[in-house]
Amino acid sequence: MLTVCMAAGVTTLLDQSVLNIAVPALRRSLEAGATDVQWIVAGYSLAFGLMLVPGGSLGDVHGRKHLFLAGLSAFVVFGAVAAAGTRADLVIAARLVQGAGAGLVNSQVIGTLQDHFSGVGRARALGLYAVTGGVAAALGPPLGGALVAAFGPDLGWRLCLLLSAPCGIVTLWLAFRWFPAPRRTAGHSRLDWWGLGWTGALTLALMVPFIRTPGGAVETALWAGAAVGALCCLVAGHRFRVRSGRVPLVHPSLPRSRPYTLGTAVAMAGFGSSLAATLVLTVFLQSGLGLSALTAALVTLPSAAAMGVSSAVAWRVVRRLGPHTVTLGLALGVLTLLAGAAVAVTAPRAHLPLLLTVVQLLSGAAAGLTIAPNQALVLQHAPAEAAGVAGGILQMAQRIAAAIALSAVSGSYLRGTSGPSGDPRAAFAHATLLCAGLLAAAAVLSLLRPRLTASTPPGIRPPLASDVHVKG
Repeated sequence: MLTVCMAAGVTTLLDQSVLNIAVPALRRSLEAGATDVQWIVAGYSLAFGLMLVPGGSLGDVHGRKHLFLAGLSAFVVFGAVAAAGTRADLVIAARLVQGAGAGLVNSQVIGTLQDHFSGVGRARALGLYAVTGGVAAALGPPLGGALVAAFGPDLGWRLCLLLSAPCGIVTLWLAFRWFPAPRRTAGHSRLDWWGLGWTGALTLALMVPFIRTPGGAVETALWAGAAVGALCCLVAGHRFRVRSGRVPLVHPSLPRSRPYTLGTAVAMAGFGSSLAATLVLTVFLQSGLGLSALTAALVTLPSAAAMGVSSAVAWRVVRRLGPHTVTLGLALGVLTLLAGAAVAVTAPRAHLPLLLTVVQLLSGAAAGLTIAPNQALVLQHAPAEAAGVAGGILQMAQRIAAAIALSAVSGSYLRGTSGPSGDPRAAFAHATLLCAGLLAAAAVLSLLRPRLTASTPPGIRPPLASDVHVKG
């Protein structure tokens, strides 16, 4: 069962990262504009995130196996539709459906791990899931670069979208054999559609201004007002459901758990910054420096290797430093992003690929110290009555943050390179500084977390370092 869950994580998380390296080729092949590109890369994360909570609720009511198989089948089929697309709007639509399928799959994975593990075992299983997905995401650009280099730009980006198909088919076969039989764990579906709808509206109100730059102060104010209005409706709906005795989108006990909310904020900033920085780097290497897709992939390859190694030793560091391990990883990540921005604007052009390779090596090591330990520490703090939904909310928050960060950072880079005065190196440095700012905010929250969570609510025990230790 754990093998099936890990395979699903690899399949769905590899799909997004493998396309990053092929974005320039896709853009030329489809004659896609900057807005189309942003929707193709960010729409997947948006649909993925918004499907996690309803998918988990449906799995609680109707059992998880059939939903897992249905979501994975939709993921594979619409991946093929996107790969065969001849227009940007068709690819965008297919990617949205594919992202929803991936969210349905991963909500069943999270629910299954929550159902079958508890305590330290649950932390280990979810940590392994996070590490597996992270390493798969880091391996995506090298694999995509190899496909584009071997088959050419037009066919290469299509094969990048098809790469997840054989992985998905194998995972389907494994799921038929080993995924737990359907069982109902809840009597009635009481999904908070109001909360989910306003969450989507809030995300779009934050995303769209970065995808389509507002024409003036009035339009900017309208978008800001829309975001504030959506947030107010979300909060009002949450309070109404709590008063009426119904479970809201975010379980009432989760906002009261300060370690959980702070850890989720750290995860959101870290996840969004990581995906956005990788996307901008791969586009800069090809469109800005004129490197081949294979060369660009080789620059990003050390990140995957370093992340795998540091993830394996992270738990030993956790035993010594506890939650400060996450702060250490985030601080190292900020330094590497700042170094990447400085290298981009000061180093000779001929030396840039080698220097950025070193930066990627350090970036991967930082991510390995951050992702799994932070997730394990966060979910250890989830109240017992909300243990199941806590994982889904955490994943949804990360995906929504990724959609916004991808839109904002890629939009910054694309605007900086447009027109005759566009400077790719300066645009890359600016976009990288945005990612560093996000990661710095996460590092500050992580540094203050022990102080801000000194008074833990009754019944919620702070995790011991030994709780999240995993051998090997």
